[in-house]
Amino acid sequence: MNIHEYQAKGLFRQYGVKTLNGILALNSNEAANACKELSGKVWVVKAQVHAGGRGKGGGIVLCRSVDEVYEAADNMIGSKLVTPQTTSDGVNINKVYVEEGCNIAKEFYLGIVLDREKELPVIMASTEGGIEIEEVAKKTPEKILKTHIDPISGLGDWQARKIAFGLGLQGKQMKSGIVFMKKLYHLFIDLDCSIVEINPLVITTDDDVIALDAKISFDSSALFKHSNIEKLRDTTEEEPLETKASIAGLNYIKLDGEIGCMVNGPGLAMATMDIIK
Repeated sequence: MNIHEYQAKGLFRQYGVKTLNGILALNSNEAANACKELSGKVWVVKAQVHAGGRGKGGGIVLCRSVDEVYEAADNMIGSKLVTPQTTSDGVNINKVYVEEGCNIAKEFYLGIVLDREKELPVIMASTEGGIEIEEVAKKTPEKILKTHIDPISGLGDWQARKIAFGLGLQGKQMKSGIVFMKKLYHLFIDLDCSIVEINPLVITTDDDVIALDAKISFDSSALFKHSNIEKLRDTTEEEPLETKASIAGLNYIKLDGEIGCMVNGPGLAMATMDIIK
């Protein structure tokens, strides 16, 4: 199950993972009023959709006045956003997140996922922040740092230090980075996540380590343990037929084409699709 950025950042704050202050807005007036409650003279208006690459599609706008915030929100809400991770039809923008700006010194990528081959969580980091990790893996894989984590002993200080050192962090940045990664890993394990991703993770000019973005996906099979997380589900961001199937207790994945497969397991599903193809 996926959630929105503003929801993910709410969970980050619960676990002490540092983020900037922000306010959800359902219309342009709410977006403009949010500026009065947020500090600074620069704000960022972010489309809240379940798709990455928002910046490339105009879903993230830097604003230097309340009028610019109003205009950005007005242009976004009710429109469709097309990104590299959506279809050509795009996705509907129903709400935006207005966030404080900050002075960025460096940008990084940081994520924790499950390595299904090694059956272990793996923390990944890269100095190529703000760029899709798939592109980095394709063009410059040597810039991705990986450390597998024993779920029994957890993320050790030495492992977090190794990642921080690989990113070139020093002094206060190094200490803050280690604490940041350990808190993020605690969230990942505690909430039964399948992905926790920050792109970009930034170092400010004050040497603070801050999650400028936040993406969390949860293991749907573990949601019965997290009723508070299940309440964050936004069915308007899902394929309607998949939502209908989940309510009926069925596993259903919407694909292109005119042939449907009814199977009794994912392995058989893949094999049947291969045979049909």
